[in-house]
Amino acid sequence: MILGTIDSQLIQYIPVLLLLIAATGIVAGMLVFSVILGKSGKRDQIKDTPYECGMIPETSEIPRFSVKFYLVALLFILFDIEVIFLFPWAVVYRDKLDAGAGMILGSMTTFLVLLFIGYIYALKKGALRWYK
Repeated sequence: MILGTIDSQLIQYIPVLLLLIAATGIVAGMLVFSVILGKSGKRDQIKDTPYECGMIPETSEIPRFSVKFYLVALLFILFDIEVIFLFPWAVVYRDKLDAGAGMILGSMTTFLVLLFIGYIYALKKGALRWYK
């Protein structure tokens, strides 16, 4: 009986498997045909220079970003993901109160406490300071 239900559940994944195979085939086909049909032009220094509105570039090097820029970007992603996790919890919280209110509230409180500890750590390290 159990094997029959497992087989019927696995059959439901066949469309997903076909979609994955089709997507992989399309991507591989695009890569192969771009190499086969693409023109291989001669590259020289003038073609490889960055275009700056018809003017000769002032510098030839790529500008370097400060580590602070990447740190702020990572912290933004961290707190953005926090909101993504909080929204579904807030939506289903009222419906799940009968099942186990303490566990639901405890897990989200643990999540928020750990996030707050990370926020305090970032403040102590000076990651959120916008001035020098």
